Amino acid sequence: MEVLILNLYFELLKTPVFTVEDVNKYYDNMDSARSAIKRLMKEGMVAKIRNNMYTCISGETGAPVANRFQIASKITPTSYVSHHTAMEYYGITDQVYYDVYVASETSFREFEFDGYTYRYVASKDMEGVEMPALSGGIRITNRERTLVDCVKDMDKIAGIEEVIQDIGSMKRMQEKRVLKYLDLLSNQFLYQKMGFLLSGHKEQMGLTDEFFDTCKSQIGRSKRYLTKDRSDMCYSDEWKLIVPKSLYYTKIDAQID
Repeated sequence: MEVLILNLYFELLKTPVFTVEDVNKYYDNMDSARSAIKRLMKEGMVAKIRNNMYTCISGETGAPVANRFQIASKITPTSYVSHHTAMEYYGITDQVYYDVYVASETSFREFEFDGYTYRYVASKDMEGVEMPALSGGIRITNRERTLVDCVKDMDKIAGIEEVIQDIGSMKRMQEKRVLKYLDLLSNQFLYQKMGFLLSGHKEQMGLTDEFFDTCKSQIGRSKRYLTKDRSDMCYSDEWKLIVPKSLYYTKIDAQID
C-alpha cells in the first residue's frame, strides 16, 4: 500500500467522523480527496456512514472508530444526542437500544449504520446542550434537559415504564436547571407529569419543596390522563392527573418508605 494513503489513514484516525472536505485539507483537490476515500474504503480501512460522512475502521477490532454518540453529533450542524440515547450515554440506563435519538434544528432522513437506526427529533433550541470534554466532539443534552425531554415525549419515545425506570436510577439534579427548561417549554401538562413522577424521588434527586410548589402553581385546572392507556385508572387530586392504579400505589409506597 502507498505510504501516502497509509499516512492519510493515521491522520483520519484522529477525527472519528469526517467528510470529503476534511480529507481535502491534505490534497487541496476535491477529486483527489474523493479518490483517496474510495481507495481507503476498498482496502477496508474506511466505512461510509451516509452521504459525505465517513469513519475509519479500527485495525485492532475491525469495528468503526466513531461511536453512535459521535456520529449523531455530526449529522447536521445543529444535531445532538437526546432523550433515551442521552440516558444511555450517562449510564442512567443499562438497556441498550438500537434506535439513536438525534435532535436537530434541521431535519435529516433517518438512516442505519452498524446496526443502529438514527432517528430524527425536531429541536427548537440548543438550551442545555453541552460538549463534554474529551468526548471526541459529542453534543448532548445535559442530565436535567434529558430528564425534561424524556418526560415531555414519553408517549413518543421509550414509553412511561422506561422513563420511570430511568428516573429511579437518576441522582441529584440541579433544580434551577430543571425549572429553567420547564419555564422555556411553558407546558401545563409537562409540569403535572414532572411533579407527579418526581415526587417519589425528592430526596434521591435533591429536590426542594419549592420545586414541587412551582410545578403545582403552573398546572392549571385541567384534569389530564398521564398515559394513553386508560384502563384501570385512579385520580391524583394533588396533580390533577388520572394515572394507572399500579403506578399510583407504587408511588405512594415509595413515599412511605
